[in-house]
Amino acid sequence: MLAPYRGVLARPGALGFCAAGVVARLPISMVGIGIVLAVSSIYDSYALAGRVSAVYIVISSVTAPTIGKLVDRYGQARVMAPTVVVTGVGLVGLVVALVTEAPEWVLYAAAVVAGVTGQFGSLTRARWSHLLRGEPDALHTAYSLEAALDEVVFIVGPATATLLATGVAPTAGIVVPLVALAIGATWFLGQRATQPPPVRPAAEGRGRSILLMPGMAAIVVVFLAMGAIFGATDVSTVAFAEEAGHKSVAGIILAVFAAGSMISGLAYGARHWVRPLWVRFGIGMVAIAAGVSLFVVVGSLAALAAVMFVTGFAIAPTLINGNGLVQELVPAARLTEGLTWVGTALGIGVSVGSSIAGARIDATGSHGGFVVVLAAAGCAVVATLASLRTLRTQHARALAVTASVV
Repeated sequence: MLAPYRGVLARPGALGFCAAGVVARLPISMVGIGIVLAVSSIYDSYALAGRVSAVYIVISSVTAPTIGKLVDRYGQARVMAPTVVVTGVGLVGLVVALVTEAPEWVLYAAAVVAGVTGQFGSLTRARWSHLLRGEPDALHTAYSLEAALDEVVFIVGPATATLLATGVAPTAGIVVPLVALAIGATWFLGQRATQPPPVRPAAEGRGRSILLMPGMAAIVVVFLAMGAIFGATDVSTVAFAEEAGHKSVAGIILAVFAAGSMISGLAYGARHWVRPLWVRFGIGMVAIAAGVSLFVVVGSLAALAAVMFVTGFAIAPTLINGNGLVQELVPAARLTEGLTWVGTALGIGVSVGSSIAGARIDATGSHGGFVVVLAAAGCAVVATLASLRTLRTQHARALAVTASVV
């Protein structure tokens, strides 16, 4: 099963940027839950924790597409180096505000600055697309590897953030990802040989939004709903574990969720599939919704972990297929921007889900948070089913273009 992965990692420079990309994107799995844990511990409010986390994620999601567009235009290192500095300043400010128990508005202000960040997952995938251009099977394997590594990040990140916040200091779950960002970004951006060349605006149709390209809006809406599932699940799991008297176990349970996804992602990427991407994407989204619907009926931490592990098997393949659809829908030279829009939708969904779930948890406990998960899953299924016709049409057009070129 691992042979295809060894093949793509053997390409010149691949192992280096792949490893650096993992370290650089640790913050995406740590900062959100780190904020929830720190704020809920220091200010004793899940609602406030959800709001501050939501501000951070929304700003990150709103600024990321613009940053991605600039990356395509001017190059990864030139754009991302100053962006990482801004993010670091914001995270330092957030830690200081938490330690000094600053007023609410200070937390929001620091979260805004910290949220100005790019998506290293998109940057890494763009490097793979550049390195493996013209090799669709190898690119499928590389994207699957990235999805599995995303899950490694989400296995290590939440568990580490929770252990640090509960066993070292409430803010330690924010400090460590700050250090990881500094190290990973420096390592990644220093590898200039593998970064895609910048493309001038005229080559890609100046003024046309990625979202106006057929199929992209549909993908973005589905990922928005999917993100709401993940965001509400994170906050609800922390609350559920605290109600059970084992708050520190929350990170481990979320890691189990990600572990199921990682295993399925590796297995999925080792095989080449015949069914169209849009069919596999639809099946995966329905499977995720079916799994998370069981969260509202679990009665113990062990049962929740078991359900999450099984449900996790549908996550990575669905994310792989979603990113693959973006590859079909947007021009190659705007791929970073396209992938960033998908990540943006996911991030906004996470913020909305965590914020709404946080408010419901304060009102009715963790069960209320899991009800939000269920509602988000229903929206995700409806959005997916509504998008399939458009995705099928675009897939057929992509096949026709490929056939005409051949």
